[in-house]
Amino acid sequence: METSIVDESDALANAEKKVKDLKGFYLHFSLYILANIIIVAMNVMIRIYEGESLYDALVNFGTFITPFFWGIGLVFHAVKVFDYNPFLGKDWEARQISKYMEEDKREFEKFR
Repeated sequence: METSIVDESDALANAEKKVKDLKGFYLHFSLYILANIIIVAMNVMIRIYEGESLYDALVNFGTFITPFFWGIGLVFHAVKVFDYNPFLGKDWEARQISKYMEEDKREFEKFR
C-alpha cells in the first residue's frame, strides 16, 4: 500500500519535472526566435548603413554568428529535454551491459 503511494508521488514529481523542462525549452526557443530576428535585422541595417548592399549584408557570416552559436546551444537543450541520443541510446546501453556481463562470466569461468 505504502509503496503505491511512494510510486505515485515519484511519478508525479517526475512528470512535473519533465513539464518544467519542456516549458523551459519552449521559452528558450521563443526567445531564440524573437531575439535573433531583432539581432539579424539590426546587423543587416547597420551593414547597409555602412555602405554594403543588401545581398552582401545577408551573406556575411557575421550577420548570422549569434543565431548560429546560440542555435548550437538550443540543439543541445533540445537533446537534453527530449532525451534524444542517437549514438548512445537505450539499446546501446543494453548491448554494452550484456557484453560486459559476458566478459565477466568468461573471466569467472577461467578460474573455476
